[in-house]
Amino acid sequence: MDLKKILGIDRPIIQGGMGNISNALLTSAVSNAGGLGTIGAGTRPPAEVERIIQETKARTDRPFALNIALSVSPHTKELMLLAEKYQIPVISLSAGNPVPYIPFLHQIGAKVMAVTGSVKHALKAEAAGADVIVAEGVEAAGINSPYESTTMVLIPQITDAVTIPVVAAGGIADGRGMLAAFSLGAQGVQLGTRFIATKEAPFASAYKERIVGAGDTSTIIIGRTLGRIRRVLDGPFAKRIAVKEKSGLSLEEYEKATTEMQHCLGALEGNEEDGFMNSGQIAGLIKDIPSVQELLDQIEAEYRTQLEKLAGVLPVKNQADRN
Repeated sequence: MDLKKILGIDRPIIQGGMGNISNALLTSAVSNAGGLGTIGAGTRPPAEVERIIQETKARTDRPFALNIALSVSPHTKELMLLAEKYQIPVISLSAGNPVPYIPFLHQIGAKVMAVTGSVKHALKAEAAGADVIVAEGVEAAGINSPYESTTMVLIPQITDAVTIPVVAAGGIADGRGMLAAFSLGAQGVQLGTRFIATKEAPFASAYKERIVGAGDTSTIIIGRTLGRIRRVLDGPFAKRIAVKEKSGLSLEEYEKATTEMQHCLGALEGNEEDGFMNSGQIAGLIKDIPSVQELLDQIEAEYRTQLEKLAGVLPVKNQADRN
């Protein structure tokens, strides 16, 4: 089974959902460049998600996805109906059990991507009929699996366990990362943080500058002691949450401090005193702000260049050499 054929895309590069900061401009840009753009529903009301779907369809005639974070959105049923109404070709299900929703999504003709952080959950999703597994390592931005498996160890274990295509997510931002993911058995990659620092991304300039100026230790994990892992940039607000967590922050207090409202304050307004900015560990590798088209072209070129370099590291012996 070929990932690109299943999703109807030219390049095996998928945009992460991004929750309430998701938008039509970036989504359509990724799809127009040959990848799979994604609208993240987050906690938005159905009417707002519908507006973004309409705008995205006006900007591109290419396939795009709708991400529904099942344990986050209070509007799952309504979002499923929107998927049917607008014949959205790909639905990404994350942060919850996708199994109950797969039959309906297949009935309306959608392909289903199930985001998971473990082999166990990948196998359950495949058994339920998922078309693609997105295996996400703890390097990724935002909400993460409590298992904290890294992409490097997660991808080969999941690709060994399932027969459907696997997309690698977490810690990937360039062609070298894509080649590494393919070497581990993945057929595609999902990028989130890398797309923040693009010209089309309508986020606060301060957010983009923080990504570009980040180092390898510029992100922190909050919520670990509460089973609510989230990776963010180490801004003032995020650091205060981390300090409070060490002194016994309750789950209720933590959830109030990490709503999509605080996420939007950081990402859309650049306010790190009252909000936070999601970011993956890969931020330390990002040093420029290209257009989405330029980025995807660059990733593909880097992939090919690195592949050629590796060909000389351990040359494949032909039959004459073996004899």
